[in-house]
Amino acid sequence: MILIGMYDSSYTRRVAIAMALYGLPFEHRAWSVGRDFDRIREYNPLGRAPTLVLDDGEVLTESAMMLDYLDDLVGPQRALLPPTGVARRDAQRLIALATGAIDKAILIVLERIFRPVEMHSDAWLSRCRTQVEGALGALEQHCVARAGHDWLVGDAMTHADIAAACFVTHLREALPLDLSPWPALRMRVDRCEALPLFRAHYIPFDAPVPTSKAAA
Repeated sequence: MILIGMYDSSYTRRVAIAMALYGLPFEHRAWSVGRDFDRIREYNPLGRAPTLVLDDGEVLTESAMMLDYLDDLVGPQRALLPPTGVARRDAQRLIALATGAIDKAILIVLERIFRPVEMHSDAWLSRCRTQVEGALGALEQHCVARAGHDWLVGDAMTHADIAAACFVTHLREALPLDLSPWPALRMRVDRCEALPLFRAHYIPFDAPVPTSKAAA
């Protein structure tokens, strides 16, 4: 398989880390949605990362879809998402919160980069930041409730842990954002990011350069 995208994208990172945990070999093409937009569009008409090219040539173009495919590939006993019940819903809820936070953070970053300051909407940017902080607050509450447990759900790492670490690191660097108001979340993110697996699939956030073909 071929994974296209740079590791300063938390969406690309979460897929790469899952593939590494599953022991699935892949070729990594560290292409940028800015400078490599046209190359990415040869596989993905949206020109977005991540893009996953399967061994038979099929192309997956959204990270949640990629993780669903990988979970199905390795089977329910190895999948990084609980198979059913409250644990599965808890993991999905945490993933949704972390995903919502980074989605709003990216909108803030893109507004700052691609629109002149005089065209910024302070009310809209404030709303986005409120949404980011609300999601982080909910994640913090869950982390506090899980004190004494190594992982966010159950007794092993799941996609929820990977999403929280990758997305929170991304927004911490991209906004940037001080995580001191959410100490329990910060501790869990830092613990994951210290693992060799996470360090092996990481580069610092590099803000995109405005171009006529830049992709979100």
